[in-house]
Amino acid sequence: MATQIKQCPTPPNEADRLRALRAYDILDSQPEIDFDTLTRLAANALNMPAAVIGLMDADRLWFKSELGLGVPQLDRKIAFCAYAVLSPQELLIVEDLRLDARFKDNPLVTQAPYLRFYAGAALIDPQGYALGTIAVVDTSPRTLSETQGLMLKDLSKLVITALESRYRAILLENLAMTDHLTGLANRARFERTLNSEIAHFRVTGKSFTVFYMDLDNFKIINDTYGHSAGDEVLVEVAHLISKQVRTEDLPARLGGDEFGIFMREDNKGLTESLAKRIVDTVTKPITLTTGHQVSIGISIGIATYSDDTQTVDTLMGLADQALYIDKRN
Repeated sequence: MATQIKQCPTPPNEADRLRALRAYDILDSQPEIDFDTLTRLAANALNMPAAVIGLMDADRLWFKSELGLGVPQLDRKIAFCAYAVLSPQELLIVEDLRLDARFKDNPLVTQAPYLRFYAGAALIDPQGYALGTIAVVDTSPRTLSETQGLMLKDLSKLVITALESRYRAILLENLAMTDHLTGLANRARFERTLNSEIAHFRVTGKSFTVFYMDLDNFKIINDTYGHSAGDEVLVEVAHLISKQVRTEDLPARLGGDEFGIFMREDNKGLTESLAKRIVDTVTKPITLTTGHQVSIGISIGIATYSDDTQTVDTLMGLADQALYIDKRN
């Protein structure tokens, strides 16, 4: 009969803890040198063969950095770190995992890699939530001195500092890549995305589609009702476009009354359907906060990237030509 692993209870603030973790947008991100350095430092300073920085998701312990284990994550049911998160103010030190009722039947202990020692310090964010741990393990029983324990706690604080720094950098980058009026991606982010997809195309040959759009009669609204009314229209159009695209598409305001959409494929049926939906929704009357109703049109140019000699400029030039033809029709 299979041995039952003792299940660790979840923290009483689990829902809030998970929200705090996910706000950092770090799960499943690429390796980063700041975290890898701290993992290596933990292993070397404590003379351990393996160390991890693990973030405790709802059903897994995902490793932002790991040294010596060779796996990207663990099922939460068998993660020793689940107990460290449960009592975050205390170091969790298990000198011999085989002698601890919580862990003696754990497959990490009874099977490869046959772990015998664990020490983990919780990663406590500024709000007090335990996001995960920095931990060291060994295949032999051992002890951890008081000085080593303090060092592990200090390393946990450095991990949080790195995490906060990363979060602030992402926020600043997002601000720099966002149109402040509409909340859509701005031209810089749109073009960066296209450059990335062009590089991807050169590896995979997977085509993609670009929409280039501008509003008809927008100047009349600005001249008649003022720029604040024009801003209202731009915000509403951005909202209407956003409602029509899929999560994998990227809508953007490119400047003035110009908008764009990046579609991660070349599918004539999908592009035609999206264009029709945008025209149908955007051309309905818009009621301003002043009570006035205004109507606008929208012209759409569509271009597909299927030639690796093209650049972002040439692709957008093709979309602009298609836009000009649409305006004439």
